[in-house]
Amino acid sequence: MNIVRQRGWVFFVAEDVSFDGEKVGKWMYFFSDNEFVDNICKNAVLNNVVKEAKHTDAPSGVACFYLLYDDMEAHRKVIEYFIENNLIRKTKTGKLFNISFKLDSQTGAGEYGDDFHSEIKLDKFVDLNTGKWIG
Repeated sequence: MNIVRQRGWVFFVAEDVSFDGEKVGKWMYFFSDNEFVDNICKNAVLNNVVKEAKHTDAPSGVACFYLLYDDMEAHRKVIEYFIENNLIRKTKTGKLFNISFKLDSQTGAGEYGDDFHSEIKLDKFVDLNTGKWIG
């Protein structure tokens, strides 16, 4: 695994990574503990959950876990990793927030906040009330 610090980011990249640019996207985790997120990203790559992860090099920010949008097994691995490591916030009633998968092309097009609409959300994979897999 390679670890690269560049332009405000810390990248964790497996040796054998290669992505089709049109299909690449990420599940994101917003953090407030840089040391925790550093370990989470590093372990995700070391344990083959993803081939690449990164986080902002700041005390708080965002971590991104990369995969191809049409790789359902990869989505499952990342979502399981998120659930096992409590990376998905919950509502006051204990329901998982319906987080979104975001394509890099959407980021490149400046789709943020209200301008961002995802085709792939957590509720496609798990019951938000129970955290159990659908299907």
